[in-house]
Amino acid sequence: MNEFLFSMYRDVPSWIIALETIVFFFGILSVYFAKQQNIWVFPTGLIATTISVYLLYRAGYMADMTINLYYSLMSIYGWYCWTKPTVVGKTLAISRTSLNEKIIGIGLFVLTIFITFTIYKIFNVALFTENYVDLFTSGLFFTAMWYMARKKLENWTLWIVGDLITIPLYAYKGLGILSLQYVVFTILALLGYLAWKKELEQK
Repeated sequence: MNEFLFSMYRDVPSWIIALETIVFFFGILSVYFAKQQNIWVFPTGLIATTISVYLLYRAGYMADMTINLYYSLMSIYGWYCWTKPTVVGKTLAISRTSLNEKIIGIGLFVLTIFITFTIYKIFNVALFTENYVDLFTSGLFFTAMWYMARKKLENWTLWIVGDLITIPLYAYKGLGILSLQYVVFTILALLGYLAWKKELEQK
């Protein structure tokens, strides 16, 4: 297992490994804080996603880079949503998606796939099987981030599905540390779903 995940780092500069390690830990912290409904989900997430933008650009994965740039912007939006008082003077509460939000989510999913496909074409990147998988997961994660910013329970379902797909995808791409990170993400997302669902059912 160690040989499979880390053999690709033999010729990688130590500062790149250090950056991936920072992304690893801050990414995990962000998902943990999301499970706890702690506002620190957003600043820790910002650190992880902004560094990821650079790492993925350097690796040539433009779709992944773009979605992490979006995560950074959505972290700022989510930070605002989670702290802004509602009309009754309380902060945002966990809820399920309405029919309208489900339709918007489907629209975001399709739009993300179209935009990331266009980005591949703009950068003249040859598309292989892993790139089409990347398009699909980008759509899932784009929508999940929007749902999380609005504290919708369904965000966890999308994270879980996307994480499970991304684990082998990043390992195949040679991003071993980030692949391992998504194993932890999957576990935390499952726990997050159960915790949010329990709180929602108690209301």
